Amino acid sequence: MTEHRTSASGRLAAMAGRLRAPAAASAEQAAKPGPGPSRSGPTPPIRSAVQRPIVPGATVTARALIAVIAIMTFLAGITIGAVSAVSNVAAEWSADIAREATIEIKPGDGLDIEAALARAVELAKATPGVADAQALDPAATSKLLEPWLGTGLDLANLPVPRLITVTLAGTADAQTMPALRAELARQVPSATLDDHRVWAERLATTTRTAMAIGLAVLALVAAATVLCVTVATRAAVDAARFVVEVLHFVGARDVFIVSEFQRHFLTVGLKGAAIGGGAAIALFFLGSTLPSWLSFDQQIDTLVGAITIDARGYGGIVGVAVLVALVTTLTSRLTVYRTLRGIS
Repeated sequence: MTEHRTSASGRLAAMAGRLRAPAAASAEQAAKPGPGPSRSGPTPPIRSAVQRPIVPGATVTARALIAVIAIMTFLAGITIGAVSAVSNVAAEWSADIAREATIEIKPGDGLDIEAALARAVELAKATPGVADAQALDPAATSKLLEPWLGTGLDLANLPVPRLITVTLAGTADAQTMPALRAELARQVPSATLDDHRVWAERLATTTRTAMAIGLAVLALVAAATVLCVTVATRAAVDAARFVVEVLHFVGARDVFIVSEFQRHFLTVGLKGAAIGGGAAIALFFLGSTLPSWLSFDQQIDTLVGAITIDARGYGGIVGVAVLVALVTTLTSRLTVYRTLRGIS
């Protein structure tokens, strides 16, 4: 114990001597007579120390860390916005699928397809829970097949099934589809009822997959942020190690030293998160408000719907930005605490 105290005292004395040397040199230089006129009266006191933060703010490392945090926040914001947009589109599609069904009538030998269409529409409208049923004319059916078969299609020469769209009422229950399916099988054997259940299940699976991918990306962004902040904090502690050791040996509490680093990295985290989150919000806002400039925008909108996010999506981006700033602060705090424990 005595040897440890002696070693610590020796290190403290050496550090104090290193701190006093510049001040003594400055005082000695100030005491030398200069070429200018001499002044009578007491010499103004010379400040022995200059107050400055332990961690300087305007450094290359700080600016680089702000850029990294901004990029991480931007990626996290884009992920949150994309998941929100996919969820909105999936919710709209699910609502549309739940309100509609399709009756398909396949042409066959000796089948009067127009009569079968009329009978199927009549049965659908008479089913409790069905609000409306409309048969698609050949022109509408040809329009549906244009993306695959091109324009100018003559359905008379092809065995193309005819479709009937069935709109369900708010009073529809679990017995509506089975009842309609049974009547169609009894009176229109060539008709097939599709309640879109397979598509609804696939859509739900796609939505869950998108959310899982989004969570995985957020986890990777959080891990990368923690690693970057840890490295930057250790570099900042090493750069200010002499000052930290002096403060530590003269009796400064760890809370005081940690608070200095924590304040610095909180500022860095807030700046980077604000830049990245603001860029992500601006991207989605401009993407949903600016007019379509590219020729394939209309095709994308027809295929997947409008890629927009609501207030919850924007709130999620803001929340991610705040979370990144908090992660930056807590990571620096823990890193400095671990570093101070290694100073004896």
